Amino acid sequence: MRSAVPLGVQDPALAARLGLPRAAEGEAELLLVRQGDRLVLAGDPKRYGHPLAVDFVAGRAAHRRRFGGGRGQLVARACGLARGVTPSVVDATAGLGRDAFVLASLGAEVLLIERVAAIFALLEDGLSRARLDPEIREIAARMHLVHGDAGRELSTLVASREVAPEVIHLDPMFPHRDKSALVKKEMRLFRTLAGDDPDAPRLLEAALDVATHRVVVKRPRKAPPIEGPSPRHVIEDRTSRYDLYVHRRLEA
Repeated sequence: MRSAVPLGVQDPALAARLGLPRAAEGEAELLLVRQGDRLVLAGDPKRYGHPLAVDFVAGRAAHRRRFGGGRGQLVARACGLARGVTPSVVDATAGLGRDAFVLASLGAEVLLIERVAAIFALLEDGLSRARLDPEIREIAARMHLVHGDAGRELSTLVASREVAPEVIHLDPMFPHRDKSALVKKEMRLFRTLAGDDPDAPRLLEAALDVATHRVVVKRPRKAPPIEGPSPRHVIEDRTSRYDLYVHRRLEA
């Protein structure tokens, strides 16, 4: 479900391209606006904290690229990145692109699909800046972004790009039952805009139809699996879990 919170875009050209309403500061609860060299999503700082931007060059992404653990990371193991094996990946719920960036930094070609227009715009802006940075532009070149609803048109979106759907990665928004999961204001802003994903079973079904080798679903460690077929394998750490639905073995 998409949020009903009023959203506006300050740049008229961007608003027209995304099909979103134009708004000036103070006219919408959330505003897509350019600050310096980046596009940000901003709201009331008391409620949402600092403006949200996608940054693959510095901050958390840079730290994870340097010190995250390489192919030993949970997402890399779940997606089948092993010695001599680097599958192509479709991240069908791209979000802020953090898992996709990890996979691309490890050599995978990744197709990112994002259905929420404002989040797509943040990703597009973050990737455009990353492609100008000499240290990570090769990584960014392996990340291919499209705007669309994977639950409804996954096969069409995948066919529009050259990235083969060997592995499909899903990270649907989980409907939290208490407020403790929303302590971080950044995620409160993101969830306010993106909403939950009650259509996750349909998305899983579509992914299983399209993936040639496996579908991996990221979940909170104690959350139930998505309704549908049972995963063949499960791997987890202290906070997260991946449910693996395997069609065939990945090979070099």
